[in-house]
Amino acid sequence: MENKVEAQFSPKKPHVAFLPSPGLGHVTPLFELAKILVTNHGFHATFLNITTEASSAQNNLLHSPNLPHHLHIVDLPPIDISNLINSQTPGITHLCINTNESLKCLNKVLNQLPNKPQALVIDIFCTQAFDACKDAVPNIPVFTFFTASARPLALSLFLPQLDRDVEGEFVDLPHPVQVPGCEPVQIKGMLDQIMNRKSDEYKWYLHHISRLPMAAGILVNTWEDLEPVTLRALQEHAFYHNIPIPPVHPIGPVIKETEPVTQTGSECIAWLNKQPSNSVLFVSFGSGGILTTKQQNELAWGLQLSGQRFLWVVRPPSDDSNATSFFNAGNDDSNYVGSYLPKDFVEKTRKRSMLVTSWAPQMKILRHPSTASFLTHCGWNSVLESVANGVPMIAWPLYAEQRMNAMMVEEEIGVGVKVAVGEGGLVGREEVERVVKMVMVEGGKRKAIK
Repeated sequence: MENKVEAQFSPKKPHVAFLPSPGLGHVTPLFELAKILVTNHGFHATFLNITTEASSAQNNLLHSPNLPHHLHIVDLPPIDISNLINSQTPGITHLCINTNESLKCLNKVLNQLPNKPQALVIDIFCTQAFDACKDAVPNIPVFTFFTASARPLALSLFLPQLDRDVEGEFVDLPHPVQVPGCEPVQIKGMLDQIMNRKSDEYKWYLHHISRLPMAAGILVNTWEDLEPVTLRALQEHAFYHNIPIPPVHPIGPVIKETEPVTQTGSECIAWLNKQPSNSVLFVSFGSGGILTTKQQNELAWGLQLSGQRFLWVVRPPSDDSNATSFFNAGNDDSNYVGSYLPKDFVEKTRKRSMLVTSWAPQMKILRHPSTASFLTHCGWNSVLESVANGVPMIAWPLYAEQRMNAMMVEEEIGVGVKVAVGEGGLVGREEVERVVKMVMVEGGKRKAIK
């Protein structure tokens, strides 16, 4: 292995290392950026993979046999965190504990690379790298890749000041939060992880965000025409200069260009090939999103009532958390999909639907001419992929910064409609039927399928 690694390095090629925290939403954009630098710009890239609790989808992505020649994957040793987390540990806290423990070996790993990297790119939950790089590779610049949009980045950079100025909970503020130079952020649209200041999630997030000024630069997955006001504020407003923050570089859209071919993926495309052009609603809540049993039933009935064709990535529901699949995306599920859907739903919608478990080739589906719209959790990667392919969205945010993204999709970019949440936080079947028909029927002048 050592000889093979050394052979891949060339002293004539600039060498950049990448370090994402676990989860496809973090891994994918950094991995795509690494591939772009290798294939389009003559770089060598080392991709450091946190293997503890890595999902099947993450492992399949990073260990594909078709990786570019100068992109090398280094698996960090797995560690036991079973005594630090349990089934009730919130998602961000779980992620940060995993990352914190996994990166205790980072100094050693960097020192063992046959060719020291000239830069390291991390995501916001890997700020331990600032300390490790001081010892491992003196003067190495560490760049942070903010994998969400510029709007939550601006709010996050404002958070330490907000933390000092505001007493009590942010959710109790009487007015929207005025982020310097940006559009006000509605209280109901704030990041999940800052809604409870007493929580460990808030403390972890504030810790990592407070360290962003240590970066050599902040890369953000967006572009000027998409978020001109926020990017201008980050680059020009006095508040951010006074923190000070490093230069902010919009480098988006960084999205998947290729996907591995799987049996399920081939079946999805074969089914889409048989459908009329611009006729199918794609339903997916991303790699980490999951619904409660009651909510999944309401979604199913709403899809049935809409009378539209749909391709739905269905996962077993969970009444514990709406992000419970974050660490097991792509894991095989042997249960029959109908076992966790309403009785007779599969039979009643069989002629106009395709149901798949766990995973589907999202980019290939969004690019397909039969796909008309995308019901999405509004993770930023999914939003960018939908925008890049000109597919309108039904925005159904679940966690993290997704409510901010959903508001942007509907109110600022104007490329989708947000579902209305009813009593008890439930999106009812009538609301599902309404938004699906609004986008699929009224928008595309289609008729329901009898």
